[in-house]
Amino acid sequence: MATRGLAWALLPVLLCGAIAIGVAIVLAAGDDGGGERRAAVPAANGDRFDGGRAHADVRAQVARGPRPAGSGASRQLARWLRARLPGGRFEAVPGGLRNVVGVLPGSRPAIVVGAHYDTKAIPGFVGANDGAAGTAVVLELARALRRSGRPAGAPELRFVLFDGEESPDDSADFYSSGLRGSRAYVRRHADELGAAIVVDFVGQRGLRLPREGGSDEAVWERLRAAAARVGVGAVFPDRAVGEILDDHTPFNRAGVPAVDLIDFRYDCFHRACDRLDRVDARSLDAVGEALTELLRQKRPIRFGGQ
Repeated sequence: MATRGLAWALLPVLLCGAIAIGVAIVLAAGDDGGGERRAAVPAANGDRFDGGRAHADVRAQVARGPRPAGSGASRQLARWLRARLPGGRFEAVPGGLRNVVGVLPGSRPAIVVGAHYDTKAIPGFVGANDGAAGTAVVLELARALRRSGRPAGAPELRFVLFDGEESPDDSADFYSSGLRGSRAYVRRHADELGAAIVVDFVGQRGLRLPREGGSDEAVWERLRAAAARVGVGAVFPDRAVGEILDDHTPFNRAGVPAVDLIDFRYDCFHRACDRLDRVDARSLDAVGEALTELLRQKRPIRFGGQ
């Protein structure tokens, strides 16, 4: 995939020779947030989401080794994920891939919460933060919301684990060669959806998630407000960074308001050091509690004139 702009966060990666990346960056050089990423992640004041269990789910994925789309390890993982989502099922993705989908019933339009479960096809790369962390948050979020119950009339929630986010060809256009699962899902379901939230790099220590530049502002503000209510507002600073291409992009392009939760200032991006020891249960918990607080509401996101 070609880089569309030079981000300060990519300099260590570029210096190490990892030129091809799996997410297209359009971050402005120097927008480093004043070192916010290194600040401690506050403890959430809620206990509906279990960050420790989410961390265990990261461990279970990483223990399977590299999991590139279409590999035997990826297909085994998909079966494991399906068993852990409510009403879990597969949806076919062109090229022999498959998304894993779970649903909590409710009113339409539905809200998607998604993450990608494949890893970049790099020898020894296990994607603890880049793939496993977001997937683990989605799994535990589904558990938490199923346990806690939701008010009558709340929207349908779809938990979608995307296959094939990573591009198999770094020389090709990333949008057309990567994002395979999210593009397939949007083609099939866009008219059923009211919003989408994509969870990507959310496991590193000192997590900070400013609004990604392509993310819908209204959905983002609802999420920030929910984060503040559970004591983790500092993780979602009131500022924006540049736009990237990620699994939220097909939703936005189809007219479905979407946000991308990603702290791209991560020095192990597409490097062998993206291991379990880089993932912090408190970071997972902060994101999970904020999302649980948002999505347990009867009207978590305003659709149209609602």
